Amino acid sequence: MVVPQTAFLFVGSLLAVAAGCRSEAAPPAPPPPAVTLVKVAQDDVQLTSEWIATLDGYVNADIQPQVSGYLIRQLYTEGMPVEKGQVLFEIDPRPFQAVVDQSRAQLAESNAQLGRTTLDVQRDRPLAEARAIARSQLDNDVQAQAAAKATVDSAHASVKQANLNLEFTKVRSLVDGIAGVARGQIGDLVGPAAVLTTVSQVDPIKVWVAVSEREYLRFAAQATGGGQPLPKGDSLELVLGDGSVHPEKGQFVVADRQVDPTTGTIRLMAVFPNPKQILRPGQFGRVRAVTETRRGALLIPQRSVTELQGTFQVAVVGPDNKASVRPVELGAQVGSMWIVEKGLRAGENVVSEGVQKVRDGAPVRPVVETPPATPPTSQSERPQPANKGG
Repeated sequence: MVVPQTAFLFVGSLLAVAAGCRSEAAPPAPPPPAVTLVKVAQDDVQLTSEWIATLDGYVNADIQPQVSGYLIRQLYTEGMPVEKGQVLFEIDPRPFQAVVDQSRAQLAESNAQLGRTTLDVQRDRPLAEARAIARSQLDNDVQAQAAAKATVDSAHASVKQANLNLEFTKVRSLVDGIAGVARGQIGDLVGPAAVLTTVSQVDPIKVWVAVSEREYLRFAAQATGGGQPLPKGDSLELVLGDGSVHPEKGQFVVADRQVDPTTGTIRLMAVFPNPKQILRPGQFGRVRAVTETRRGALLIPQRSVTELQGTFQVAVVGPDNKASVRPVELGAQVGSMWIVEKGLRAGENVVSEGVQKVRDGAPVRPVVETPPATPPTSQSERPQPANKGG
């Protein structure tokens, strides 16, 4: 039997079509994305707050002369420690020495007058009793003696005041501390209104911080025993301008009497030991304080969180290895971890690596990660999430 050539052509076309269909078949589905999981940890953590701080001398004593005169000496080194009672300046003492000499002369004259009147009384008293002289003469002698005594007392006071003014020509430090730059120069005519320098006691040193009214009310709620509403404990840290931490710990001691109506803050005073006198008034820094201990806080890594249009989300992987994108409410940061206020339970698995590859309801290929150790303290300020979406 002879087969027509057109039949061969038809069969060949069918085979070519079949081969083409096999080559255009859908490729196999990609495997689920590999992601790293970490369990939601639960631990007790300490929360810290941080405030901008301004340093000030514990005592700032303006050194002012108590008498008027010309400066003739400066007896201290500017910027160096001085002791209480140390002479810092000297005013020309010669006018005051002259007043002392004059007062002593007046005292001597008054004593001589008192001696004369005393002799008169001693002489006239027996004569008056014998009625050899008039009683009125004795009375006049007694009055003259009393006036002479008053004059002597006044002269003593004048001598004491003159000596005091002479001593005031030596201008002394009122406290132990660091003496500032001199504002008075040799040869200046100075008086009680002039400030010659300032001595600041810097060990310990005061540190002022301004806390919000909300924080202050939280401290007030924690205060016990009728004390001032201050953060508890004496373990304040002072971070200096170069980022270093002052080696000595401090404590809050005073809350100001009012809230500043323009800023809504209230000032708190802390005290820090400063044995090496490195800290000086006018410096700026930051004070850190443990303000709260959270019991059983839920913790997840910061990198597990994404932000979408102001909403924080995490990807939770269930026992079926399917991802569920879930909104969460975040609290404070604890090192590289975040406290979760709402949205998760302890022990649940969240994606820590590969968050961008996860889709809601899609399967994943999980690898469990061992969570890092939780730092002991945290910052109350909320940082930005590591991942941001749409």
